[in-house]
Amino acid sequence: MSHLSVSPLARGVADRAVTLNFADNALLPLLLGEHDRHLVRLEQGLNVRLSCRGNRVAISGVPERVEMAKTALNGLYLRLERGETVGASEVDAAIRLAAPETDPRLPLADLPAIRTRRGAVGPRSAGQMRYMELLAHTEAVFAVGPAGTGKTYLAVAQAVAMLQSGRVDRIVLSRPAVEAGERLGFLPGDMKEKVDPYLRPLYDALHDMMPADQVTRRLVSGEIEVAPLAFMRGRTLAHSFVILDEAQNTTAVQMKMFLTRMGEGTRMVITGDPTQIDLPLGQKSGLFDALETLEGVEGIGIARFTHGDVVRHPLVARIVAAYDQRHAQRSTS
Repeated sequence: MSHLSVSPLARGVADRAVTLNFADNALLPLLLGEHDRHLVRLEQGLNVRLSCRGNRVAISGVPERVEMAKTALNGLYLRLERGETVGASEVDAAIRLAAPETDPRLPLADLPAIRTRRGAVGPRSAGQMRYMELLAHTEAVFAVGPAGTGKTYLAVAQAVAMLQSGRVDRIVLSRPAVEAGERLGFLPGDMKEKVDPYLRPLYDALHDMMPADQVTRRLVSGEIEVAPLAFMRGRTLAHSFVILDEAQNTTAVQMKMFLTRMGEGTRMVITGDPTQIDLPLGQKSGLFDALETLEGVEGIGIARFTHGDVVRHPLVARIVAAYDQRHAQRSTS
């Protein structure tokens, strides 16, 4: 249900203007941002004109863009009503989620969320929204796309939520240590210390979802397990949430071995960036092989991300887009 009253102002066929009337004046400064920086960000991101007077925000521009701005402002205002914060990253997320290609059945207030004891984690792009729906309802999910799209972070969030709610007994984190190869055994320390550098992004996400002492305690108890891919052979993983990160660096044999470890009550998420393969030249990625083999198989979900789903610094999205464009040009030349 919208919390805003909308009054249309005639501006001709090509242009449109509406005024949004906000009920709670105390929330309005938080919505606008310091020195109206959130409005400026929305103007630039949605190509509309915004102005505020009293408790009203006027929007003008191309009709489709005006609708997107209404959606974004409404979603941000609802966040504030729920006691949540609104910063630059939330404004950027509202811009992405207001795009016409976002599922119109889901207003921003009703988007899926992963709920951990540290709070709710919501989608920040249309691709993330589809991914989170797969994570909630699908036993094995492939997440494929460029860096910065939240593939690993959201997988860890779902794993932590299911562990804390008792829906799984443990989390298993795995990643191929391609760079170490046969030298892994010669590195100093125990197995955890040997593979920690390769699993750092997974640990970082864990610490975002859980207090540090809880992460440490669960690692010691085995509720969170670090399992190098090479050491997964022969195991059956039951009642677990298993994440294979950087899967583009697996071989076809390794990928099949990993997928067949699934036991009763287990969820699997396989993440990878096809543009960052570190395998020897000429060796086919197990991620590509699995996608070709398993597309359409019941129980398998595939989430594909693009540069439009990058939720890091806006420049990261432009960098990814530039590389994609160059790759496309080379492929057609």
